[in-house]
Amino acid sequence: MDKFLELNKAQRQAVETTEGPLLVLAGAGAGKTKTITYRILNLIQKGIAPENILAVTFTNKAAKEMGERILKLLGEAPELNRPVSLIGRPFVSTFHGLGAFIIKENFKEAGVKKHFSIYDREDSKRATKEALIKNGYDPKQFEPSKILAIISREKGNFVSVDKYFEFASEDYFGDIVSKVWQDYEIILKKENALDFDDLLLVAAKLLQKEEIRKFYGNKWKYIHIDEYQDTNKVQYQIAEAIAREHQNICAVGDVDQNIYTWRNASIKNILSFEKDYKNSKLVVMEENYRSTKTILEVANRIIEKNKLRMERKLVTKNAVGERVGIFEALTENHEAQFIVEKVKELQKQGVAFSEIAVLYRANFQSRVLEEEFLTGDIPYQVLGTRFFERKEIKDILAFLRFSFNPESISDLKRIINVPPRGIGKTTLLKIVEGKEELLPAGMKIKMNSFRELLRRIKNFASQNPPSKTILFISEEVGLNKNLERTEEGVERIENIKELAVLASRYDKMFLEDGQGKKWEEGVEKLLEDTSLASDQDSDKEEKDGVRLMTVHASKGLEFSYVFITGLEEGLFPHDKDRDENVSEEEAEEERRLFYVAITRAKKKLFLSYAQTRTIFGNRGSNIPSEFILEIPDEYLEHEFLDYTPKRKPLLHIEF
Repeated sequence: MDKFLELNKAQRQAVETTEGPLLVLAGAGAGKTKTITYRILNLIQKGIAPENILAVTFTNKAAKEMGERILKLLGEAPELNRPVSLIGRPFVSTFHGLGAFIIKENFKEAGVKKHFSIYDREDSKRATKEALIKNGYDPKQFEPSKILAIISREKGNFVSVDKYFEFASEDYFGDIVSKVWQDYEIILKKENALDFDDLLLVAAKLLQKEEIRKFYGNKWKYIHIDEYQDTNKVQYQIAEAIAREHQNICAVGDVDQNIYTWRNASIKNILSFEKDYKNSKLVVMEENYRSTKTILEVANRIIEKNKLRMERKLVTKNAVGERVGIFEALTENHEAQFIVEKVKELQKQGVAFSEIAVLYRANFQSRVLEEEFLTGDIPYQVLGTRFFERKEIKDILAFLRFSFNPESISDLKRIINVPPRGIGKTTLLKIVEGKEELLPAGMKIKMNSFRELLRRIKNFASQNPPSKTILFISEEVGLNKNLERTEEGVERIENIKELAVLASRYDKMFLEDGQGKKWEEGVEKLLEDTSLASDQDSDKEEKDGVRLMTVHASKGLEFSYVFITGLEEGLFPHDKDRDENVSEEEAEEERRLFYVAITRAKKKLFLSYAQTRTIFGNRGSNIPSEFILEIPDEYLEHEFLDYTPKRKPLLHIEF
């Protein structure tokens, strides 16, 4: 078929290798979706029934796109000699969709009723909350989302609630999770429901039954697994069970883009493919259709330092392109100003805002960027939650506001149980109605304790700089202790510390009398400005805006112009990379993350770092990230703002 002439040599090899296990290492921008769809077309042209073909990916969007491409190709293949509607369809789905399909066809063996419900994450949180209450725990003290994250992680590792109980029950928090998990499962069964993790776990257990495994092994004789590097233990077992009958499995992935170990994705699945599947074939797709030669050469230089990978090098027939811009900022604000100025330049050249992305390692970095984009009147969209809309930020500011304005009912409602202190809606209603004298003695004690907390906050805020007050509130209220158990919680703590950085701008706004310095003015101005910024944020819903996001969120996306910010040791790579207890796999993930960030860019890449950055309330000097120090000078050009000192950047100083 003439269409196959569109494929390069490696793509064609992957398409034409139809029998036996096949591992396709597809680098960034190498056209893996195109290769999978053409391979499926080739199978159908060779006489394989479409119903015998399975293609699995990770997102509904990717599954939909793949299904549409396959349908389009079939419609353009006249040699099939029949309308598309009569050709039949391959089964294209996410892993969760595949699991649901298998369970529905075997509901009796699965122990569920035919028409079972599927819990989404909100349903699961609700059930977890119910289980917490049933066991006598306060859902606001033990957040359902945290408990659910642990349950999800364990299910993804093929761990049952009983098995978890065996090794976790002696730990205080583990014991709580065990009890809640047990009742969570009871709720699921009572409501004839399965959660997202069950769709995989139950399907995997069904496939352990020989009769069921053989049935699906013969149903889907040809299997395609996209993003194979992101599979966890359960997903691996599902794919292996179906493929065992005929061994016609095509795994497509990229070792260098494995960045989800914290979601249980195991890089070992792709690294051990050739060992797991005897007589397997390997196709390496190295040609990139996205980026310039310069961008790819930089990406190659970075990723070759990793040991846990399969040797390959991205190449392209695209133009050499511009050198990578490198900007040494004086501060994080200076960095943000540089980005805004560059964006304005690109706009004048006719570049759409939506073709520009700004990437950062941690969510808290967005605050300075958002502020500068607002000041520069540049439309933007944050993928994720905007800084001032984040719960922990709203909580801290509400405590501060209410301590100075006890008439703010909305702030009272927000903070009265943050963290949980056993004050219910009935109590709150009486307080709002001015009937506090009717409260039971025990509740009066709790309210007195709460008021004492607010008094301490107000006194501290009056006598200390706003930046110290933010950190004081977080510690005094107990937010730090409440958040530190999960990776999400650690990030929230970082956001609070970033709020303290913002507050430091108001540290010089004080009045001095005979009794010392008073910071009420600074506090009031901080609260005013953050409220206005928040309002401004919520009103700005531009469609054509610069995209701001974490590097994790950028996976699978591409942009003509990409800025990677905060490239300093301790920030990117993250501090966790320095932990001596971190595994080699985890340590190398930071480098893979940088590689993913680089390969999002099509035309031009900008890297930036700051000589000094205020992190966690402390301004410290930084050294450039080891990543940019590894890029040869020939691929770099130094960028300047008009007021940037024209001196030798730190990048070239030997450490």
